[in-house]
Amino acid sequence: MPSGTDTSASRRLQGIRRGAAFLLGLACLLVLVAMIALTCLDVVARYLFNSPVNGAYELTQLLLASLIFLALPLTTAAGEHIEVELLDGLKSKILKVFGAVCAGFATVAVFAIVSLELSEHAEKLQRREQVTDSLEIPLYLIGWLGTASFAISAIAAIFWTLRRWREKA
Repeated sequence: MPSGTDTSASRRLQGIRRGAAFLLGLACLLVLVAMIALTCLDVVARYLFNSPVNGAYELTQLLLASLIFLALPLTTAAGEHIEVELLDGLKSKILKVFGAVCAGFATVAVFAIVSLELSEHAEKLQRREQVTDSLEIPLYLIGWLGTASFAISAIAAIFWTLRRWREKA
């Protein structure tokens, strides 16, 4: 009976992971399309009508930051970060596993710390009502998106570390 429960929980977790990956991927797609459309519209308006889109530079900056924050958990869950495998040349399987687990814990710790720091920064931005220069878009929105992104990435890094540990063990 416990194996049936484990399988059910595993399926549920896999479904949540797939759903989150789909939503994040869709959000990345929409942000990227918005960036492309905005850039094309700005170029056409600038050269044909001598009237650029107001705030296009600001919007592009915000959209780019959003794209990076939305893509980070996807990259982490797929294990596609750049890494240097210093211990792979070693013959000892125990040292390889130890190195992989240490790297995973370091990744989780860094993501968690950055998430906490970003949350403090986003809170300050919100309290001070900081906005962009020309369009007056609240900056705390990007701060909270970054906070959520790094928090989700920390959780994804935990699962990635466990998966790697099982593969190397």
